Amino acid sequence: MSSSVSTTPAGRPARPAGRGRRRRLTFDRVSFFAVFLGVPLIIFLVFVVSPFVQAIYYSLTDWGGFSATMNFIGFDNYVKLFQDDTFVRSMRNSIILGLVVPFVTIVLALALATVVTIGGSGTGAVRGLTRSNLYRVVSFFPYAVPAIVIGIIWAQIYDPGSGILNAVLTHLGFDGAKNYAWLGDSRTAMAASIFVIVWSFVGFYMVLFIAGIRGIDPEIFESARLDGASRVRTAVSIVVPLIRDNIQTAYIYVGIAALDSFVYMAALNPDGGPQLSTLVMSQDLYTTAFTKGQFGYATAMGVMLAVVTLAFAAVVFIVNALTGGREKGGRR
Repeated sequence: MSSSVSTTPAGRPARPAGRGRRRRLTFDRVSFFAVFLGVPLIIFLVFVVSPFVQAIYYSLTDWGGFSATMNFIGFDNYVKLFQDDTFVRSMRNSIILGLVVPFVTIVLALALATVVTIGGSGTGAVRGLTRSNLYRVVSFFPYAVPAIVIGIIWAQIYDPGSGILNAVLTHLGFDGAKNYAWLGDSRTAMAASIFVIVWSFVGFYMVLFIAGIRGIDPEIFESARLDGASRVRTAVSIVVPLIRDNIQTAYIYVGIAALDSFVYMAALNPDGGPQLSTLVMSQDLYTTAFTKGQFGYATAMGVMLAVVTLAFAAVVFIVNALTGGREKGGRR
């Protein structure tokens, strides 16, 4: 019985299907992986994983921060956390920021980005508003200013006696705004703080979304216009699905920043606001560590803040997957 062997055009036996060529380990390959994979991995383990593991250990002790000795107390610090009304209030405030700030920021940034890119004339080619580049530069400006400067500026704007906000509102006829303490009233302190954080973030993420929308094929927008789709319908049915990954990434970044918000809150209300209405976890952590000298307890707060942050990111990924972020079978 004869058997045929397939050959290549050069007359060499063809390689059997399904068999991959095993690459030899050369010095170049080994050195490449050592430098571009091994070194970053070591840096990550030393400067990210190791400090986090140390923090977990310190949170299980009564370390005072400046003493050479510490006693292992197990989970006593974590039990104490949830019996501490101040910490529970700060965690609730942080969660409120983590829920409100990302949602408002992303919605505003996405709406502005859509207007700037496809909100122009209703006839002819799809285009953005006139002088859209100017809007991008102006809106991005707040993000270029350090957070502490933004906090100090808005603290002066909110000042009840000399702040420009009350002066403008009073001039417009709102007499109730005269000498009103926006940051000194528990009913408005959190809302006023949220406004400052959103104001500082929205410009950057608008520019990020503009870049994503500019990457969409213009013919898709042209087809939507020919089908009679409104700008709102175009934004919801075309823009959002096609830049979904950008939105998810932005949502996580804004959420992480909002869960911290130490700089903004420290500048606007260093003492945590009226009735602790603006106190966040990072503020309580700082006070506990550097004012009270309870570093072990403060480290437990830091671990809880990390857990809340990781949980927030996980929820965003899960919600994105459940709402159609990933197709069946794991394909995009």
